[in-house]
Amino acid sequence: MKWRNLLAGGMTALRDAGSPEAAYDARELLAHVSGMNREAYLLHMEEEAPEEAVLSYRELTARRAAREPLQYITGSAPFYGYEFSVRPGVLIPRFDTETLVSALLPHMKAGMSLLDLCTGSGCVLLTCLLEGPEGMRGIGCDVSETALSCAAENAEKLGVSAEFVRSDLFAELTGPFDIISANPPYIRTDEIPDLPEEVRDHEPRLALDGEGDGLAFYRRIIAGAPAFLTDNGVLGLEIGCSQADDVEALMRQYGFRDVRLYRDLAGLARTVTGVKADNMKTEILGNDRNDR
Repeated sequence: MKWRNLLAGGMTALRDAGSPEAAYDARELLAHVSGMNREAYLLHMEEEAPEEAVLSYRELTARRAAREPLQYITGSAPFYGYEFSVRPGVLIPRFDTETLVSALLPHMKAGMSLLDLCTGSGCVLLTCLLEGPEGMRGIGCDVSETALSCAAENAEKLGVSAEFVRSDLFAELTGPFDIISANPPYIRTDEIPDLPEEVRDHEPRLALDGEGDGLAFYRRIIAGAPAFLTDNGVLGLEIGCSQADDVEALMRQYGFRDVRLYRDLAGLARTVTGVKADNMKTEILGNDRNDR
């Protein structure tokens, strides 16, 4: 079978299965199986594909037709111009989250320390260390050993020095840090059944479920952060596009100043940052934990 016919068959199979981006997915899977980029494919499309490649491509196409995320099938996801390894059990990096990185970069200076809570694949932490000034120190934490293993793999692949700690938010950490970032679970529990199949049935619920109103982790992080931030330290949070008012209000309630909202390229609210004010109270962490 020619490469051209193999690709056409993949596109048809995915369209028939109702895949929302059938053409794109079919091309990405072919590139993954063949190792050919678009230019190489155009040069070789009339050549016969090896039988092994045909069988592999059909197997991967069937997995995608069953709504397994493309990134889990290929083991890779793009983020901020870099390629991150991902696997089942690890939240797939989203372009939306690039807004958080862009919001934090202007606050970074050489020698600063960055703590990334709910680090997942490490995409936020590692991108900040790659894009920020030299000499920064970074720590990523997560409750998932799978995520931490994946993040450490990405650090090695990208040539970034970072530390990874298993911790339920601040529980196993000591500060202070100049910047704290987080992309926490923020989807309301009752909304999870309505998520796309790719997300609902394949991505880790641990990284999605923000409990009753979706704000449980924001309350814990915002309450706990002052004790782990340096004076004038910055807290940056990714948010759901409808949560801006609530998260901004929580930041101000706990005494953060210069609270600012950032929007993604589609104009949707995606990130909130705030600066630790002088003499902020830090004893509120213990009280907030009892609310979980």
